[in-house]
Amino acid sequence: MTTLKTQNYSIFFNEKAYESLNKHLSEANYSKIFIIADENTNAQCVPHILANIDSDIVYDILEIESGEVSKNIEICVGLWEALSDYGADRKSLILNIGGGVITDLGGFIASTFKRGIHFINIPTSILAMVDASIGGKTGIDLGHLKNQIGVINTPEMVLIDTYFLNTLPENQMRSGFAEMLKHGLIANEAYWNKFKELSKLTTDDVDELIYESIKIKKDIVEQDPLEESLRKTLNFGHTLGHAIESYFLSNPKKESLLHGEAIAVGMILASYISTKTCNLATPTNQEIKDTILSIFGKVKFEQEDYNPIIELLIYDKKNEHGNINFVLLETIGKPKINCTVSNETILEAFEFYES
Repeated sequence: MTTLKTQNYSIFFNEKAYESLNKHLSEANYSKIFIIADENTNAQCVPHILANIDSDIVYDILEIESGEVSKNIEICVGLWEALSDYGADRKSLILNIGGGVITDLGGFIASTFKRGIHFINIPTSILAMVDASIGGKTGIDLGHLKNQIGVINTPEMVLIDTYFLNTLPENQMRSGFAEMLKHGLIANEAYWNKFKELSKLTTDDVDELIYESIKIKKDIVEQDPLEESLRKTLNFGHTLGHAIESYFLSNPKKESLLHGEAIAVGMILASYISTKTCNLATPTNQEIKDTILSIFGKVKFEQEDYNPIIELLIYDKKNEHGNINFVLLETIGKPKINCTVSNETILEAFEFYES
């Protein structure tokens, strides 16, 4: 796969990734390398990466617990202290090896330690490959509220090695497809259509879909790096999706959802709302629901869940001037930003999802 270049960094794939990493390490004169990983990627992915690094630079591995539970300020403090204790300086490098939690958190750690040190993202999940590691967004949660604290800061490079997909459990693979489906819905109907028979796709097909998805996000971010207009379209399904994810994370009666599982629900809800607000065609809305449910299945909601989820919308980071802003669809490939939606319409959307 051809290297994708952005204004500030490049995205390298498979064998080219390690060639480029080794070239960078030989030229950059780093004092030390720090690897941020969780217990899963430390065991299953870090050895593969170290075997492909041709450098004598000293490294230390900083392991955190896997999952959204680690994306908080307490973990950040522990990592900042570990960096100090192990002698990190302004010429140190951080390698973020893991899923979206690791690339979000690790990028934030690097961007704030000693006012910023270099970092490289090596995403190991589909979700991180096509979304979290691309575009420079870093950050952590504030309590159970998603991505409330962070900065936009780009890595030195992003390395995509699809070998790591062999280590993923099925639910993590499926979670990543949510962001890919989103890219099709907001940007490319032909790309969206490829997911209608996902079970028939080969490994090479999936690699190509990942590549196309990364390119869609890269192209959008390049045109609007600070999310002032076009980049907001990448939040399709995320306004309610993040609220659902936060609610299930904080409610002891609920089993936590993976990010992609919550966003899948959010996209179905946003699609229905689009029929009421942006004249999205009813057959298209049904097609979106059927396609997403064929991959993800249905999440169970109770009537008492709806209002607490709606209340969480006020914390969405896309809100401006007190307005809750949705990204909706006029048709597949034609999104509309900064849409306001009534609570009644949101409740109708949940009813449509449950039907």
